[in-house]
Amino acid sequence: MKTHTEYLWVNTKNEREFINITPEAEEILRKSGIKEGLCLVNTMHITASVFINDDEKGLHADFEKWLEKLAPHAPISQYKHNLTGEDNADAHLKRTIMGREVVVAVTKGKFDFGPWEQIFYGEFDGRRRKRILVKLIGE
Repeated sequence: MKTHTEYLWVNTKNEREFINITPEAEEILRKSGIKEGLCLVNTMHITASVFINDDEKGLHADFEKWLEKLAPHAPISQYKHNLTGEDNADAHLKRTIMGREVVVAVTKGKFDFGPWEQIFYGEFDGRRRKRILVKLIGE
């Protein structure tokens, strides 16, 4: 059994973005040489998410609208967290809804995805450099 660890870095232009990181994760898988195993992709930040879904712009707009209904940014005074001087309580909640990480099976050297599945980084408090862990384990 072997392991392989790399980090992806993201610095979004917008406060909220969804970025397809599948190609970068696939390249890390290729470099690892692992043919059978598991891949963990994990955001290392508490206001960002990693999730699997379809790469379709309408769906991403639906996510944004839905998340804003569930955890609206404003008014920032509605959140006790923001009383500390922060203004990103909604980003913490959005991250909790969308998830911290994904685990993808590796079969014959490829991600064993279902139809349309892709790996996404979801940013909810952006415009600064953040890191994503990609860790593979297998043979």
